[in-house]
Amino acid sequence: MKGDTRFRKIWLWIVLVGLALLMLSSGFGRTRTWNPVEQLIIEAAAPIQKAVHETVRAVKDLWFGYFYLVRVREDNRRLKKRIQGLRMEVSRNRELLTAHERLKGLLKFKQEIERRVLAAQVIGLDPTGWFKSVIIDKGKEAGLRVDFPVVNASGVVGRIVSVSAGYAKVLLAIDQNSAIDCLFQRSRDRGMVKGASADRCRIDYVVKSADVQVGDAVVTSGLGGVFPKGLPLGRVESVEDVSNALFKEIEMKPAVDFSKLEEVLIIIAEGASSGAKTQEK
Repeated sequence: MKGDTRFRKIWLWIVLVGLALLMLSSGFGRTRTWNPVEQLIIEAAAPIQKAVHETVRAVKDLWFGYFYLVRVREDNRRLKKRIQGLRMEVSRNRELLTAHERLKGLLKFKQEIERRVLAAQVIGLDPTGWFKSVIIDKGKEAGLRVDFPVVNASGVVGRIVSVSAGYAKVLLAIDQNSAIDCLFQRSRDRGMVKGASADRCRIDYVVKSADVQVGDAVVTSGLGGVFPKGLPLGRVESVEDVSNALFKEIEMKPAVDFSKLEEVLIIIAEGASSGAKTQEK
């Protein structure tokens, strides 16, 4: 019963305030001051109006602000996904461009050497780790054999030392077990290029009387039956005459950057089986 009485009182006050506001609103537009009764009503009703107005505005701001933040969050998520997609697309396009440049260089080199060649991809390093060598994705089925020379657009990469049906291992020119007969292009003196480190080779058996200077180009001599004559090997980086030694001590910087091998050309020996002809590029 007490609850019902309290509820009736609240409704009574709401009705009274509503009537008072109605009375006040009916007087809007009239140029007269409020009488004492109207002033009393305004003083009593204004705080209630203000509280209701502030509450409505707060709820409105919260409601629309929430939806605005949800929309902004969704826009950010969508934009981030778009940015990631564009970055991947730019990366793919950049990779295609660099691959195009490498393949264009290989094609130009192929035309210069005027020999039948087979293109292959470098797919891995020597799994044993004992030698400086790489694995390529062509093998016996493509007509490859041991001792076929391998080059790229910069010069000599190495030679094939092992072959399976679909793959082959290439011993790089920087391996200590590699030996390539060479010529100094300017003076025509001869030597033997051997691997020394990841980015250096030494040239052995160059006599003291040989005319060798820093910067001289070094090419294959064509002797030994593996590499055709005139393929680039590198340039002389240092020359030292050691007393009581029979030969000069010479270091060479290879023409090929062996840390960036991706595509190579295998030079097909004259008279090799025709299995590689169908794979020729």
